[in-house]
Amino acid sequence: MDSTQERTFCKWLNTKLEANGYPPMRSLVQDLSDGVRLIQLMVRHRDTSLGRYNKNPRMRVQKAENVNKALEFIRQRGIKLTNIGPEDIMDGNLKLILGMIWTLVLRFTIADISEEGLSAKEGLLLWCQRKTAPYKEVDVQDFSSSWSDGLALCALIHCHRPDLLDYDKLNKSDRHGNTRLAFQVAAEHLGIPQLLEVEDLCDSAHPDERSVMTYIASFFHAFSSMDQAETVSRRVEKFAELMQSVWLSRNDYERRARNLLRALSEVQAEWAASVFAGTYADAKAQSASFHRYKHSTKRNWVTERQDITTLFGNIQTKLRTYGLREYVPSQGLAPSDIDHAWNDLLRSEANRSRSINAQIRQIKETLRKEFADLANDFSQRLHAITLELSNVEGPLEEQQEYVRTLQTRLPALNDALSRVSRAENDCITANVEENDYTIFTCQDLEFELELLAQSIAKKISFIDNQIVSRNMTNLTPAQLEQFESTFRYFARDETNTLSLPDFNAALASLGLVYSDEDMNYLYDHLVQEYGAITFQAFINLLVDITEDQTSPDQLRESFRGIASDKPFVTELDMRLAQLSSGAIDYLREVLPFQRNEVGEPEYDYETWLEEVFV
Repeated sequence: MDSTQERTFCKWLNTKLEANGYPPMRSLVQDLSDGVRLIQLMVRHRDTSLGRYNKNPRMRVQKAENVNKALEFIRQRGIKLTNIGPEDIMDGNLKLILGMIWTLVLRFTIADISEEGLSAKEGLLLWCQRKTAPYKEVDVQDFSSSWSDGLALCALIHCHRPDLLDYDKLNKSDRHGNTRLAFQVAAEHLGIPQLLEVEDLCDSAHPDERSVMTYIASFFHAFSSMDQAETVSRRVEKFAELMQSVWLSRNDYERRARNLLRALSEVQAEWAASVFAGTYADAKAQSASFHRYKHSTKRNWVTERQDITTLFGNIQTKLRTYGLREYVPSQGLAPSDIDHAWNDLLRSEANRSRSINAQIRQIKETLRKEFADLANDFSQRLHAITLELSNVEGPLEEQQEYVRTLQTRLPALNDALSRVSRAENDCITANVEENDYTIFTCQDLEFELELLAQSIAKKISFIDNQIVSRNMTNLTPAQLEQFESTFRYFARDETNTLSLPDFNAALASLGLVYSDEDMNYLYDHLVQEYGAITFQAFINLLVDITEDQTSPDQLRESFRGIASDKPFVTELDMRLAQLSSGAIDYLREVLPFQRNEVGEPEYDYETWLEEVFV
């Protein structure tokens, strides 16, 4: 059995070494003889340093110093080593080396196993028996022949992860195939390295007990901590994803606001520097350039300004939904700053318009004033409703009622716009192309009215969806974000509902594909229940799990679970908790920290949670 043990223990040591960036060993006798690998293993296990040692020993005395340092370190940690000294390791006494490694396996892999009051080997055996009890072909009585047909391994996997293999479809007589399948699934899906070969179990009358225990202990550690680790990790990860999404939205808002303000300033500086040549052709050319600006650049800015305002409102709504602190933009980038800059632009546009119009004298004053009065009044009414829409706040139900009230005022604006259009036609008939009393055209106002109508419809849909999302307490923030963005993408009209083709496409984008018959039945059923495929009908259909509540106390407990009750968390803690790399990078960026004596950051999650929650 020494060959099996040697191979198994060598693989076990390699999993520890490779996890810390060290190359794997090929031979216990040769690779341990100079003490370097043994020291590297101790550093990996204890997360500490043994001090200086000979990294490239050539003389026997240097190797002896390394081995003795490692053995002394092991003994200082309360690990009892019997009948082995530096000479035994340097001279390749395989039996004593295997005994020493088995002692390390017991200490670092098996000693902490506990099941119903039993520990170590007895506890691990009881755990295996309890987990495989429902499988009639499996009878685990030891760590040797009970595992020779691969069924016990397959049962352990199926008990915890039935999605990884179909136990009922296994060929119970295919010992090699079942064992090979279990090894493959464990390595690829559970992160359990293959310490044994198929022949070690299937072709031996009495498989090596120590080798089997070493491998089975990996299953215990993988499965016993799965539920708790997934819960606390998921809670922290989802909250980190939420905070990251808010952070990205805030960055997007400030970037777009800064770009818009810069563009507004640049065009006003250009206007201030321009001069007239004193000719009608020049005045007409500058007038044409100004009109091109209003019909292209200005409209893009109107849209961008509205989108930025909507983005800001959505950020605040999301923060309030989760009880987080209100977002305060950087200095000079608040919505009020954009409004002031926009008002400056409007004044500059008026000045620009007047300076151009002063060059053109063939304009009828009465028609100009009539059109200007109607257009300016319409613009003020339009701006007033736009301003009211951008300042909507309070409980979602109150916002919903208020925005619907704003929507009822749109028909009156359509009538007013008709009067503006008639006045503009009168000006065109009279060859009145410029107006000192207004900067607006009917097309401008019609565009802004359409934009306002779309914004009101989008705001109503957004609030309706937020009300539904707020009540979906059994979905994670990331799920809500995904489902809501999917619905918004396919619900393209102003009804905030999905047609049958859009409904089918939305489900397919989420990986839910149905036959035409099933899709028609599902669509008709939801329409009968909800009247249409509304956001609530859509999201209710997708609910299959309940969301983790993201309260400060729960997050604090989750961080403590990851940190093993320390008042701080390290990057190693987060990686061991299997947080995604994106969540770890974000938490490293935002969590305050201090460095310990070895320079490792210790992140203060308590202070951070107090800062982000109201």
